[in-house]
Amino acid sequence: MTKHDDIMDIRRIMELLPHRYPFLLVDRVVDFVAGESLKAYKNVTFNEGFFQGHFPGLPVMPGVLILEALAQTGGLFVMHTIDEPLGDRVFLFAGMNKVKFRKPVVPGDKLDLNVFYIKNKMNIWRMRGVAEVDGVVVAQGEFTASVASKGDM
Repeated sequence: MTKHDDIMDIRRIMELLPHRYPFLLVDRVVDFVAGESLKAYKNVTFNEGFFQGHFPGLPVMPGVLILEALAQTGGLFVMHTIDEPLGDRVFLFAGMNKVKFRKPVVPGDKLDLNVFYIKNKMNIWRMRGVAEVDGVVVAQGEFTASVASKGDM
C-alpha cells in the first residue's frame, strides 16, 4: 500500500470478510502490493476464549487458528484484489500443503500474517502464508481457497 488511506482497519476488514467475534482473526492490514502480497496482524491476548482450554496453565494459540488467520488474510488479499465485497459468496479453504509449525504463539504476541500470491484460475486461488512473531517464523504453508456462492453449498 502506498497511501495511508489504503491501510485496512477493522471496519474495512469486516466489510470484506463475513467472520465475526470470536472467529475474526485479523485486526489490521498494514501493507498490500497488488498481485503480489498482503501483510496484516492479529494481537494475541489472554482474553481469547481458546486459551481457557489450550492449555490451562500453559496458554498456546492453536495451530489451526494460526492457519485460519492466514486464510482470512488470504481472503482479504483476494477481496482487495478484486475490490468488491463477498456479497452472497464465501471464501472457503480447499486445501493446505507444506504446513509447518515452528514456534508456539502465546498471549502478548503480535502475530504478523503474510500472504503471497502463487496463482489463480477462475475462482480458485493459491497462496503461500507465513506467520511471524518478532520476525521469527512461527507457522507457514501453502493453501488453496475458492470463492463460492452460498447458494451452491
